[in-house]
Amino acid sequence: MTAPRAFQLSDFDFALPPELIAQHPAAERSASRLLDGQAPALIDRHFYDLPAQLQPGDLLVFNDTQVVKARVFGEKASGGRLELLIERVLTGNEVVAHMKVSKKPGIGGVMHLAGGHSKGGFDATLLGRWPDEQGALFRLRLDGANGETPWELMQRHGHIPLPPYIERQQQHGADPHQSEDETRYQTVFAKHPGAVAAPTAALHFDEALLAQLAERGVERASVTLHVGAGTFQPVKTENLAEHQMHSEWYEVPLATLAALERCRQRGGRVVAVGTTTVRTLESWAKSGQATGDTDIFITPGFQFQVVDLLITNFHLPKSTLMMLVSAFAGYEHIMAMYRHAIEQRYRFFSYGDSMLLRRTPA
Repeated sequence: MTAPRAFQLSDFDFALPPELIAQHPAAERSASRLLDGQAPALIDRHFYDLPAQLQPGDLLVFNDTQVVKARVFGEKASGGRLELLIERVLTGNEVVAHMKVSKKPGIGGVMHLAGGHSKGGFDATLLGRWPDEQGALFRLRLDGANGETPWELMQRHGHIPLPPYIERQQQHGADPHQSEDETRYQTVFAKHPGAVAAPTAALHFDEALLAQLAERGVERASVTLHVGAGTFQPVKTENLAEHQMHSEWYEVPLATLAALERCRQRGGRVVAVGTTTVRTLESWAKSGQATGDTDIFITPGFQFQVVDLLITNFHLPKSTLMMLVSAFAGYEHIMAMYRHAIEQRYRFFSYGDSMLLRRTPA
């Protein structure tokens, strides 16, 4: 019996022409392209072809998280510029954030965001690191001039936290594409605020397509996973076992658990929309916990328990998401799909095109 292959980080690298990185969404959500990975064949489709590829009785599971305006600009008391990316709201007015600044302020240091109180913004006090003293994130207390909640402060003063590979040129202090991003970097069914990145596979769905899927007899359910900024962090260790995944909060509602059971009883297939949905469902299956934090790291050899099909976008080289889709559909098949996508000039990453994958037998 042949021993399973030991994968390393370099196995998940590929050369991507920069012009294939989508900077804007397709004109219509469902008009993007869909690469159907029916092994061994690859079929070029459009996303609006999806209903014909699913069967009555299948269950589509979406991530209904809502992207918040989590990027906030400001300055230290000394005048140095800084940028916060608020990752999580804790109790009261405390939040957890990434901080981009030339020199970190000390504990108790006050930062003035969006101009601070004097200019209609708010202040933030650094309380420490998170989740412990060695943590990479920072715990802060936000202080709005009118007692606003962190959610209200972000909505009023924040900016949509686009991925670093989507470049936006500021013109006269404003982003001319802000309105487009606020609308299109959000799913049509976003419900629970808390994500700093969109569940991008779900961006291709519009109301007309959802209606067609319902008419075909495809059931629909939702989970929530608040996507963190760690989704864009590259893996830095060649030995995958040394990589530590970021932690994200998730929930699988009782109604979704019931829908999963009905799907199994009728012989339907569970179709996960996006890798965040996969991580949520498989975290629940592995832990038995319907809500909590997950740092599940899915690499080739993982035994999937819930998901049968996966709709997903094209991912960054050497990313944990490349490893997840390789575990799901097979490494060689995924690499062949990526070569085909590059040759056929598919659009990559958050605003790009998508793939339909079927789980390889264990």
